[in-house]
Amino acid sequence: MRVTMRDVAERAGVSVKTVSRVVNGEPHIRPETQAQVREAIAALSWRPNASARTLRTGRTGVVGIMVAELRRPLLAAMVEALVTEVDRHGLQSAVEPIHDDAARLREVLASRGRTVDALIVVDAPELPATTDDDGPLVRVDLTAAVAGQLGDRVGIDREQAADLLLRHLRLMGRHDILRLGPGPLDSRSESPAIPLLDLDGADRRAGYRAAQRAIADQPRVDALVCGTDEIALGALAGLYAAGVNVPGRIAVTGFGDLEDSRFATPSLTTLDPDPAAVARAAVDMVRGRWREPGGRDAREVELPVALVRRESTMGASPR
Repeated sequence: MRVTMRDVAERAGVSVKTVSRVVNGEPHIRPETQAQVREAIAALSWRPNASARTLRTGRTGVVGIMVAELRRPLLAAMVEALVTEVDRHGLQSAVEPIHDDAARLREVLASRGRTVDALIVVDAPELPATTDDDGPLVRVDLTAAVAGQLGDRVGIDREQAADLLLRHLRLMGRHDILRLGPGPLDSRSESPAIPLLDLDGADRRAGYRAAQRAIADQPRVDALVCGTDEIALGALAGLYAAGVNVPGRIAVTGFGDLEDSRFATPSLTTLDPDPAAVARAAVDMVRGRWREPGGRDAREVELPVALVRRESTMGASPR
């Protein structure tokens, strides 16, 4: 049987008009009412009629998600969280990897106001100056922040992330720290004092080679702070191949809390950026722009991360 908006309204105990207002992101609706409607939509697996909404609102109901690439697991997890959050609001997603293609970047940016109502940009390169005249544009800076960019932004609190990580490592007696690739320590004023080893990539192979280079070039190093879990997992493999004990000789940390990090040997201490929370903030920012299209001040939200302590810094737990 086909589920209608009236069915949703009856289940939520509200009017059909209220369901319509919630779905279309209209302001001044009590949070508890919004929650009731969202729960009814999920329970009934209802999807709004996209054609009707386009006629009513002048919008397509599609949110574009532009991402540097999907081969990197953390970016793929972030995109999945965004798609889930967009869907939760009764909207559709269009995912567009750009793979460092400048022409593709321009094409996706030009899609705002034509095929998509808004664009969420995940870890993309520097963007040209833009306005929200053709719809909201929100940047999600997850693994790196590009300085000087205009527009709305959601990112992690890199100062808080760095504090968590450095306090933990120093508590573990680690003082000769080396950074493998850009990461949460980049925001620290003392970071120049913590050497950075540039990588020839951002995957496990790059981490493998960098870790072996690190122990050869800097024999005193006792901690590797990796920009992502992918790099850290490669570093663990590189250290194992070189016969280096982790964490006895060198501690290793990552960023992203990938599932593989939990099952690595040793399991990986990492920072969890909570992609679901980042996705909620980004979609809320888009919906806020729809509610107040005349606002011009750029908005920025920085969310805390959590330190997940595991064997790569703590050692194996007693069995």
